[in-house]
Amino acid sequence: MMSSRASMASRGIPAGSAASLQQRSIRLHPLRLPPLWMTGWILVAFALFLAVPGVAAQDSLATPQISTEVPVTLQGEVPGTAPQEDVIDEAAATTDAAQEAEAIAEVEGDEEGSAGWWSIFPALMAIALALAFRQVVVALFAGVWVGAWIVTGSIWGLFTGLARTVDTYLLTALADGDHAAIIIFSLMIGGVVGIIQKNGGTAGIVGVVTRWAKTGRRGQLATAILGVAVFFDDYANTLIVGGTMRPITDRLRISREKLAYLVDSTAAPVASLALVTTWIGYEVGLIGDAIGQIEGYDEAAYSVFLNSIPYSFYPIFALVFVFAVTISRRDFGPMLKAERRARQTGQLFDPDSQVAAAEAESNALAPPEGKPQRWLNAAVPILTLVVIVLGGLYVTGRSALAEAGATAFPLDQVIREADSYPAMMWGSMIAVVVAVLLSVGQRILTINEAVEAWYAGVRSMLLAIIILLLAWALANVNDDLGTAPFLVTLLSDTLSPGLVPAIVFLLAAATAFATGSSWGTMGILMPLVIPLAWGVLDASGSHSLAEHSHIVYSTVSVVLAGAVWGDHCSPISDTTILSSLACSCDHIDHVRTQLPYAMVVGTVALLLGTLPTAYGFPWWIAMPVGAALLIGGLWFFGERVEERAPVEG
Repeated sequence: MMSSRASMASRGIPAGSAASLQQRSIRLHPLRLPPLWMTGWILVAFALFLAVPGVAAQDSLATPQISTEVPVTLQGEVPGTAPQEDVIDEAAATTDAAQEAEAIAEVEGDEEGSAGWWSIFPALMAIALALAFRQVVVALFAGVWVGAWIVTGSIWGLFTGLARTVDTYLLTALADGDHAAIIIFSLMIGGVVGIIQKNGGTAGIVGVVTRWAKTGRRGQLATAILGVAVFFDDYANTLIVGGTMRPITDRLRISREKLAYLVDSTAAPVASLALVTTWIGYEVGLIGDAIGQIEGYDEAAYSVFLNSIPYSFYPIFALVFVFAVTISRRDFGPMLKAERRARQTGQLFDPDSQVAAAEAESNALAPPEGKPQRWLNAAVPILTLVVIVLGGLYVTGRSALAEAGATAFPLDQVIREADSYPAMMWGSMIAVVVAVLLSVGQRILTINEAVEAWYAGVRSMLLAIIILLLAWALANVNDDLGTAPFLVTLLSDTLSPGLVPAIVFLLAAATAFATGSSWGTMGILMPLVIPLAWGVLDASGSHSLAEHSHIVYSTVSVVLAGAVWGDHCSPISDTTILSSLACSCDHIDHVRTQLPYAMVVGTVALLLGTLPTAYGFPWWIAMPVGAALLIGGLWFFGERVEERAPVEG
């Protein structure tokens, strides 16, 4: 399960606006040639690309085709006549299809049927192409195509793999009910943002916030606080905070790269830690399934989750670092360069980036002149969205418990059983209705203008939806190739108990980086590594829960923490992509500027949190020590970004 989890108008918009909006949605910046050294590596990768079928055919993915030619007599026909030959052909075709399905099924769940090292090739190639050419759609499509080619295990996979990319992997990604819910939610959120932008609500919020947020520091702090406040879902957090704060940060000359970092680095960490989120039911369910495989382990899954929170060093340190960067006004690396560009020149993004081409296209969602710009016209729909989603979580969870015969409905159990997808769709649809009623009821917009604004907002999400579909398709390819089981088996034989959490943390990060999905990483690894940790404890003769419970709790936490870390570093992560789109930031620029920060935080989390606590060091000492090192390192190595006067208007 991948989970709960994204470019402007359509036919109703005037011709000129519609044309420019269409260009804004799908226009890609000109193809950039990579440096010479990178070109060499790409040529090497291309050579490997051509060698894939031959090598893969020697792997366990290929299954010998069995042709059974048995004379069959039908209705007195002589063997070899047309009716018999047709039956033989059909039988052979059926046998071939069954064998191909068996081969794929083996790869999906059996580490012995894994494609081995080839299982990580599609994801690595997609990442390399995305970084080299800054074309995420092309990179993801190529990754899915090559993965489908490897699955076929033959030279003809070059062609059949292309067909499977479209008719199997993309179709499966689109047909999945959870994915459809995410798409609908994302489109509706885009529609809400379009309406509240057109009716002046967003401008009203900008006016209110800028009365306090008159400096870059306060603008960034407001973004970080809002990112923590919208804690219930990382997708909703990204879309709401990014769309709401972008006009404010633009006025304060905060770079789009910094905005995307603030949004991305608060969304998933806070959603993964909070006790009432769309993540919690999924996480607890996975934990319950995993500990159910351990004989004699009787601690409740929700209790295991709560006890694992103190060991979630990366999400906590990521939030600490966000506020440290915001309050200190210090940056380093590519982010420092981006912030100085924005402050000194007013260029909020790289002039050569994809965003630069898109931003210049249209102002179709500018509020109408002479109409009031009331902040309530944005706050009420957004608050409606939050309340309905939270209420929907309670309703669906309580309903599930009632159907199971429960007579008591504790909040933790209700949230665990909640179905976030209908709750998200209810909230987004009702928020659209509320936004339209507010706009039309106050005569700020006509019904046609409101619908056109909704179209524009929906269309603004199309590029992100395409990227999400491709990312999901690549995750399906990774499932078929056995990517995660292969990575796990590399590390499962020679571990000592104290090293288990650190190795699992790195493994989860690598899996999330390669697959682009923190939820997919959790779903794949949690059932594997918790029994693995217990097995390592058992093999070492130290499987007493009372003495070594911290190993189990830490292993649970690092699956989640490592998945979030890998997501923050990966250019094919769905939440990273959504952050770029919600903040109108060039995606590769976002990844390039966020990566150093994520690597620093992840390294500190590993060396000062996960490793020492696995050997018995108290977490309540490791936590402040790690936070202090991050703050001190930022103060020592970071450079201050000077304020500039806000842009008027």
